[in-house]
Amino acid sequence: MLVSKIICIFAELKLIDMPGQSIKRSIILPNDVQEVPQLAAFVEEFCESCGVDMSTTMSLNLAIEEAVVNVMDYAYPAGTVGDVHVDAQCEDGQLTFVLRDKGTPFDPTKAENVDTTLSAEQRPIGGLGIHLVRTIMDEIEYSYTDGQNVLTLRKNK
Repeated sequence: MLVSKIICIFAELKLIDMPGQSIKRSIILPNDVQEVPQLAAFVEEFCESCGVDMSTTMSLNLAIEEAVVNVMDYAYPAGTVGDVHVDAQCEDGQLTFVLRDKGTPFDPTKAENVDTTLSAEQRPIGGLGIHLVRTIMDEIEYSYTDGQNVLTLRKNK
């Protein structure tokens, strides 16, 4: 039994390290922050299957959670039910997370940079979450396509 588990783990690791191989996962969540634990589990499982170290996994979880919670809190008018689609892919040493929703169009890449040199009292409210995502991820792209916000977040392994 132990030998078969070791062989399975070895086979999974070889799959991850082979160029051209791709691992894909998806999750659809309602715009309800009570669903955040499901998101965290999804990101952890995905990162583990891609061989991502725990420190990077925790950072990615924080960035993805921040982006998804922003959608849950602000994309849809109060009382409106909507979904957030998260597609994850690991390919050629890069992790890609694509977040899609049909809420109010909002391009976080156009948000002003936060002045982190100011104290919390001097700094205007808002923007720290986007700052956090920008700091953790290597690339961020936004488009509004077919009535959907599409936010693409990339991290090099």
